[in-house]
Amino acid sequence: MRIYLAGPLGFSEAGRHFKDDVLIPALQRLGHRVVDPWSLTDPKVIAEIQALPLGNKRRAAWQAINPDIGRQNVMAIARSRAVVAILDGVDVDSGTAAEIGFAFAKRKLIIGYRGDFRLASDNEGLVVNLQVEYFIRQSGGNIATDMRALLRMVGAAEGKARA
Repeated sequence: MRIYLAGPLGFSEAGRHFKDDVLIPALQRLGHRVVDPWSLTDPKVIAEIQALPLGNKRRAAWQAINPDIGRQNVMAIARSRAVVAILDGVDVDSGTAAEIGFAFAKRKLIIGYRGDFRLASDNEGLVVNLQVEYFIRQSGGNIATDMRALLRMVGAAEGKARA
């Protein structure tokens, strides 16, 4: 099954290590094809932009590439059968929340992973933001709170995927 990996893990060194060395290999061992949005844009292009000094030239470079990044992510979600969404943090990353909403609208199965034990919900009846959790559960998915549960949910997801 083709799985889109939604989440902010590419922003930090620790996140990239978890994503690249733990999470993606574990999902691949289950036989799934993982689409990592962080790998859809040439890292050399990103590095060139980040190397520019702050100011108009750097802003213009980001403005030129941002629509392409967004379009690539939309197409990757549309071509996937499921989404695994990383929900860690004091609040769900806004880009991840947007990807969850889009995936729900496209009738994709969404499985959340929240390995973070901090409270991050709207009320004590939830794990994360109400609307995010609603989309996940209404898609037929659930929220795992550890890697073992996540891999079990993804392993059982083949028959649940809606697209």
